[in-house]
Formats: sequence, structure tokens, C-alpha cells
Amino acid sequence: MINLPQSVLQASAIFVSIIIEAVPFVLFGCVVTGFLQSFLDPVKVKQWIPKNKILAILTGMFLGFFFPSCECGIVPIVKELLKKGVPSYTAITFMLTAPIINPVVLFSTYIAFNNDSYPVFLRVLGSLVVAFLIGLWLAYRNKDTILKEEYKKEGIAHVHSESCCSQNVSSREKKSLVNKISHALQHSVDEFFDTGRYLVIGALLAALMQTYLKTALLFPYASNKVTSILIMMGFAFILSLCSEADAFIGTSMKSMFGLTPVIGFLVYGPMVDIKNLMMMSHHFTRKFMLKLVGLVTVIVFIYTLLL
Repeated sequence: MINLPQSVLQASAIFVSIIIEAVPFVLFGCVVTGFLQSFLDPVKVKQWIPKNKILAILTGMFLGFFFPSCECGIVPIVKELLKKGVPSYTAITFMLTAPIINPVVLFSTYIAFNNDSYPVFLRVLGSLVVAFLIGLWLAYRNKDTILKEEYKKEGIAHVHSESCCSQNVSSREKKSLVNKISHALQHSVDEFFDTGRYLVIGALLAALMQTYLKTALLFPYASNKVTSILIMMGFAFILSLCSEADAFIGTSMKSMFGLTPVIGFLVYGPMVDIKNLMMMSHHFTRKFMLKLVGLVTVIVFIYTLLL
């Protein structure tokens, strides 16, 4: 029998725990993606989104409260919304806030902080501030392509196909409900295996960093507000926790770092972590991702610093 080093066993346990925690949400996101792909009419989507850009940003910001999703499964949904013609300033703001403002996360954060609503308020406010500023950037400043070329072309082809069908095909020739459901499930399975490999890679990297990065060396810097915020944001990136459970980890660090850095941890983690970046890299262009991550990092840091 081979005796593996303790560190390898620890990394394996962390890897498995991240996968077990994330897979249900990724699967949920992929199922939603499949049904959006089959049932969401691009023409109707454009009618639902407000023409005013500010209102469209606000729509994306608060959509997550009514359409909750963990950050583990949000990326495939957002990719499908973008393909359907949803403006980037609506889809990306939804991606940033949905893992934080959904009712399950709000309740778990409230319980984690011993029924104290103030940390919940700060967490929600932080996510809304970040999303609103990113939405303004996307609406008025960003000129870069968001989706990779293959997904962009796929979306254009799908919209053209839907448009042609609605104009030239009689209703009895359109797909039946059963066929649409079958197509949605098939698309969900394909999306799950396509996205799942990036989840596995991200979970492995997170497990290795948690195991071999000597975080104890950073604790002496916890007394300084600036460094403690940066450390907690770094922890959020490395730990790659699900937003429905991260508040319980965050509150355990409150005595050492204080409430303010913990809020940075709770706002930053659901927006930027290892596994999430790996999944985004599969769908989004590198240039857009670098700008998005950079802006989110700066905004979260400034917000937390001003608390």
C-alpha cells in the first residue's frame, strides 16, 4: 500500500469538497442554459430589456434576486443570454450580483453573522456598487468583444435561424414542445461536460494553492487595514468558496482581520475566484476578462477601504 504525503491527502480532500459543492450549481446553470437556448426568443428578449441603458443596468443588477444562481453556474447562463442578444451591461451585471443578492445567500450570510443584518447590508451594497460601475463601463466605454468568436458566430446564426423560422415556417412545422425539451436537455449535457472540465481544473488549482501556499506568513499584516483587505481578497480568490457557504468562513476570520476586510472577502469571492475564472476563460475573450477582473478588484478594494 502506498503511503501518500499528508499534504497530498489534504489537497485531494479540498479538491473533492470543491467539486461536490460546485457540481450541483454548475449542473443547474447548464440546465437553465439549455432551456434558454431552446425556448428564449431573441426578438422577445430585446423587447423585455429597457431601451434606456441605466434602466437596463439596474435590471441586470436586481435580476439575480428573482433568478438566483451561484457563481459556480452563472457563467454558462450569462454566455447564453449574450448569445440571445441581451446587452453586455445587463448580462454581466447580472453575473456579478446574482451570486450575492439571491435570497439563499442573503439568509446564509445573516445566519453566519449571528442574525446581524448590517454585514448583509454591506455585502449587498458592495455588490450593487461594483455591478453598477461595471455596467456603466460596459454601456459607455467598453468597445471590446466579450464572447469568443465561436460563440459570437453561433449566437448570430441562431438568431438568424429563429428569425427565418418565424417568418417563413408555418406553426405546425415548428418544433414540438417535446422536441424542444429534448434539445434543451441535450444542450445542457453538452454544456455541462464542456464547462465541467474548466471547473475541475479550477478546483484543482484552488486545492493546490490552499494546501501549499503558506497563508500563515500573511497573518502579521492583519493589523493594517490596507494589507488586511488585500489578504482577504486574496483568500477569496484562492479558497474559491461557494457564495452560499463563504459567509461562515468569513465570519471565522472576523476576530483576526475585522469586519471590513471580511466584507471585501464576501463581495470579491463570488465575482472573482479561480474556478470562476477558468469557466469564464472558456467563453469570454482574454482582453475583456483582464479588464473586468482588474476593474472589479479596484472597485471592491476602494469600496472596502471606504467603509
